[in-house]
Amino acid sequence: MKLLPVLPLLALAPGLRAAPLERDLGQGLTYWRAHAIPEDLPATLAHRPCVLDVRYVHGGGEQGAELLAWLRTHAGPHAPVFLLANSDTSGALLSPLNSPDSVIGLVIIGPRTKDFEPDIGVKEKAEEERKAYEALEHGASVDSLITRRVDKVRNDEATLEKARADENGDDGDGADERKPAAAAKPAPAQLIDVSLQRAVQLDRALLALRRLP
Repeated sequence: MKLLPVLPLLALAPGLRAAPLERDLGQGLTYWRAHAIPEDLPATLAHRPCVLDVRYVHGGGEQGAELLAWLRTHAGPHAPVFLLANSDTSGALLSPLNSPDSVIGLVIIGPRTKDFEPDIGVKEKAEEERKAYEALEHGASVDSLITRRVDKVRNDEATLEKARADENGDDGDGADERKPAAAAKPAPAQLIDVSLQRAVQLDRALLALRRLP
């Protein structure tokens, strides 16, 4: 995956905002993260499928109208826009999109709550979503956030030592008694951006069904 340099949110000087963030998701799909509307909306995406992330973005009716106008220009039946949003996205920003026929090709994805009803809901805790969102901002690869790793069975040092002792017929009571090694610490839980993962899965499904050029 192509990585472009980004400016970490927490390292910004007062009064400055984070730059928009772009990633190549492969197979013609582009990811674009906006922190402000309309300043961070991409000028053109060549009418290709894209993921537009507006989670945690604030704005009023004017910004909502700008977003709607951009979506109507860029989204279409063969160029869907997968819009990532959540309950922390400004309601005024999303309200123009509430009409079911407002934009052809628009799919809104995010955790469903009593205050937010996306087209496709995902199950994701708010704190975990925020951590995954910030991880990409701070340099994590897209693959690490959408592809769940398979943890292989590991033999720690204590297990291997016991196996060697069994092979040598050592019951552990000899003079060469050794202290068991400390058990290996479990790896930290993997951060998964479930909304982004679902957007990529939908894109790949549409490609497999030949619904996209």
